[in-house]
Amino acid sequence: MSNLSDIQKKFFINVLLATSFTFSISQSAMTTIYPTLMKHFSVAVSSVQWLTTGFMLVMVLMMPLSPWFLKNVPFKAFLLSLQIIFLFGTLVAITAGNFSLLVIGRLLEGAAVGLLFPSFQSVILSITPEEKRLTQMGLVGLVMGSALAVGPIVSGVILEIFDWQAVFSFFLLILIILFLLSLKFIKNVMPHEPYHFDVISSISLMGLVMLLYALQTMTTKITISLLFIFFVGLLLFGYFVQRQFSIKEPLLDLRVLKNAAFRLGMFLTAGSYIALIVTTVLMPIYFQKILGVNALWSGLMMVPAAISLSILNRRSVEVMKRFGLKTTMLIGSAMILIGFFGLLITCQIKLWLLAIIFAALVESGNAFMMMPAVTYANNALEKDLIPHGAALITTVRQIAGVIGVLIISQVLTLVSKPLQVSMKGMLASFAVSAILAAILLILVLRIKNRRANKLL
Repeated sequence: MSNLSDIQKKFFINVLLATSFTFSISQSAMTTIYPTLMKHFSVAVSSVQWLTTGFMLVMVLMMPLSPWFLKNVPFKAFLLSLQIIFLFGTLVAITAGNFSLLVIGRLLEGAAVGLLFPSFQSVILSITPEEKRLTQMGLVGLVMGSALAVGPIVSGVILEIFDWQAVFSFFLLILIILFLLSLKFIKNVMPHEPYHFDVISSISLMGLVMLLYALQTMTTKITISLLFIFFVGLLLFGYFVQRQFSIKEPLLDLRVLKNAAFRLGMFLTAGSYIALIVTTVLMPIYFQKILGVNALWSGLMMVPAAISLSILNRRSVEVMKRFGLKTTMLIGSAMILIGFFGLLITCQIKLWLLAIIFAALVESGNAFMMMPAVTYANNALEKDLIPHGAALITTVRQIAGVIGVLIISQVLTLVSKPLQVSMKGMLASFAVSAILAAILLILVLRIKNRRANKLL
């Protein structure tokens, strides 16, 4: 971006971040309108959650492809294409006459989001000097984390005034504006380094989706066909991994996994993401089904969490510079654990204030976890491997999110009655979340201070 003026750079980054922010909001906005959609389409929790799970599965499928697109397609054309795909998917959702069409619309949105998330992080990491990456990634964390927290709020407010289609119409309007801004301000900032697209690798990636689909479905029933899908998926995905290590130009360069610091950072950001996405799924359901509030109030009750996450995302850089990465992430993981444990203990009290406080504590803990872990991981890589590292981190993070949502949704469904959410189901969900948070804290303790501070 050396050929761009300071003003052009500012507009470039802001339009890119605004697009990512809007895409990210769409990921979590569905949770507030789950009860409305369950009633409108007469589907259970385990079915309606596919609006999030299916979205995330497609994201996972597309993310490993992003390094190839970044190096083979001019960035401006790439971004504009993703915006068009998202807009088309949103139109499908708005006009959906049945639940299947609504899911298809969400899958198209998920494809666009899956290609953008690792790409925009790669662009920002690549054009930013290493000594300034903490500050820039703090801004990225603010955009991604806050957007996930804001999603249920936005959909809750819109749903109170309009019908559920208006939530998708909101995304449509914003993306049209961003598309027009992108035509003017987005530039081709990434080097054009074309290499062969490995079709065999892209096909074998379907094994990952087959695995996740089988795991999701087998939580309620186990059949011969599901076992077949699971084992075929396992074989295909295993072949994908083996192929990436054996070919000269891999679709996703898995050599980054040989770096211990990268691996640990990858797992930490994945664990942090599970906590964040599970909170955005569980809390609107808890507020509406257990506390009995409407969609608007369930969204507004998530405002404190979104505000605290936004504020602390920027503060986390200062905390890290002063106290070091390990201490910062210990603070974050402890906040997540205390938040889930607090929700477990106070769930039956049905006191909305305590629920808001503990939910805010969980989400705020992510400010000291997610982007610090991403920066820690990518700073351990050579510059030419950053696109692959960013793609792998976001892929693993989304896989973790899918698995986290699947586990929590199934716990909630199995313990509760069909088409209902019970107190026992919520307690079980918070208990599982607290256990996962404890594992995250243990992983943070494995960070080596000297190595961490050297990388920052």
